[in-house]
Amino acid sequence: MLFSLLELVQWLGFAQLEIFLHIWALLVFTVLLALKADGFAPDMSWWNIFIPFFTADGLSTYFTTIVTVRLFQDGEKRQAVLRLFWILTILSLKFVFEMLLCQKLVEQSRELWFGLIMSPVFILLQLLMIRACRVN
Repeated sequence: MLFSLLELVQWLGFAQLEIFLHIWALLVFTVLLALKADGFAPDMSWWNIFIPFFTADGLSTYFTTIVTVRLFQDGEKRQAVLRLFWILTILSLKFVFEMLLCQKLVEQSRELWFGLIMSPVFILLQLLMIRACRVN
């Protein structure tokens, strides 16, 4: 395996439950994408195909809120705020990328070029590189 679960938890800042939630969303998205690409569900819109990702983002945000409240109750305010800002930054960049990509796939407009669509991913990769250097 490329990374251990402990390394992923340290580098991404997600809990194990959140990682498995996003892996599950990726699996369901892949199945829906294959169904659309093979023509078994031609009337399914791109917004419906991206629903697993949107659901995983929402559930992860909810879980982060619960963890933040628990950390505040335990008196670890600094860790709670840092975790909240980190997770919300990652999830918001991921959400913006998903929305822009879905918008591009639906409308096929020339106004949304792929450099603009990929810019949240580039920012996310830079933040993850900084965090990986900080963890080790």
